[in-house]
Amino acid sequence: ALRVPATLTRYDEPRVANVGTVIEGLGYHPQSPGTVSFEIDGRRFELEAYESGDKLFFVFGDATNRDETYGAGRFLYAAVPGADGLTHMDFNKSYSPPCAFNDFSTCPVASPRNRLPIRIEAGEKYDPALHYSAGAGH
Repeated sequence: ALRVPATLTRYDEPRVANVGTVIEGLGYHPQSPGTVSFEIDGRRFELEAYESGDKLFFVFGDATNRDETYGAGRFLYAAVPGADGLTHMDFNKSYSPPCAFNDFSTCPVASPRNRLPIRIEAGEKYDPALHYSAGAGH
């Protein structure tokens, strides 16, 4: 149910996105070709896409970040659409970023622009017990 058709609406020119990371003051600045829109349960949503080789990359947040998934958001890839602009968002393949598991990674966090106001009950969940912290006596 959470593999949904999506449409890329390209910007007139690709833009450089300004995305925060888990390290304050260190930004992530990917190229964005535009936004992808899709429907879940009859509601329309939109996420800004980032270029990543031959795929689109998304850093997104949703209401599960409070209790079931990593608080800073999750990652997801989708195929770059053809001329028709069509692709699929398969939220079953969303996953926690590396910084969810240790203090030695830096990861982009979901921008306010890419936070969905619904629960995405698919993809990787987060277990704080799997996080390695150098300060925790490990």
